[in-house]
Amino acid sequence: MNEPVDDPDEGVLELRVEQLRREAEGVLSVTLADPEGGLLPAWEPGAHIDLERPGLVRQYSLCGDPADRSTYKIAVLRERDSTGGSAYVHDELRPGDLVEVGGPRNHFALVPAERYLFIAGGIGITPILPMIGAAEAAGAGWRLAYGGRRRETMAFLGDLAGHGGKVDAVVEAEHGPLDLDALLGAPQDGTAIYCCGPGGLLDAVEERCAAAWRDGALHLERFKAKTFAIDASAERAFEVDCARSEITVPVPADRPIIDCLDDAGVAVPTACREGICGSCEVKILDGVAEHRDSLLSRAEQEAGRTLMVCVSRSRTERLVLDL
Repeated sequence: MNEPVDDPDEGVLELRVEQLRREAEGVLSVTLADPEGGLLPAWEPGAHIDLERPGLVRQYSLCGDPADRSTYKIAVLRERDSTGGSAYVHDELRPGDLVEVGGPRNHFALVPAERYLFIAGGIGITPILPMIGAAEAAGAGWRLAYGGRRRETMAFLGDLAGHGGKVDAVVEAEHGPLDLDALLGAPQDGTAIYCCGPGGLLDAVEERCAAAWRDGALHLERFKAKTFAIDASAERAFEVDCARSEITVPVPADRPIIDCLDDAGVAVPTACREGICGSCEVKILDGVAEHRDSLLSRAEQEAGRTLMVCVSRSRTERLVLDL
């Protein structure tokens, strides 16, 4: 029996590219496997992995079958203004190449519900695919509204066709954008909403749900960080007490917590440094955080149990963290 592949020191796997496949115009799927044929760490719908190379880490949602422990599958959109991640996958990656992979991690987990409303825009369909499988297996009701600019750019339409009327594929060039007012105008008890896609879509869905739906009904995953209006002149210094390390780290007004911790020798995993991947999430023991991440829900931020030390700061003069 194959044993799960794992690196207990770094949590980074070296996997081999098994297959590259064109899923739509500008979208390439990548299938990864252990070179020795071992089982990969288990994951659940909503999870993502880090694709790593020197000086570059990018997060991609797993879109394959969680029951298949032999491979991971991701899909990558070629970004027009790529900073290296999508260009690397599309232009350089080839079958047989070895790549370093971190994770999987899941901050977009599928909660139990009677019904699900899935809303996807473009490449945001990737985390939704295994969620649909899980909803089907649980016997829950569901529907998907999947929007894209042109039919040729919408990945996995063929895979979704078998679900019939549960899937509404809306091609903007033919029918206009998703009708969010119709989708979200009438709140439904027992329905969980899962949305992934461009920032504009997520902002619009978030606005409508905040006005009408119960707290906790909406679950979002962002590929890019929110834009925060920050007055640099109003930033202030504070101290971070690392409870387990028994170290106090001063954080100047113009430096992020993660950099100051690193200078003090307090190691915290980090990948995106934008507050979207969750790798640097740390438990708060005392103090009040100034949350600037794009990952925690509003309720989670208000609860104040954790923060992302790559982007968030402190509202209090002292912040005690479980480090």
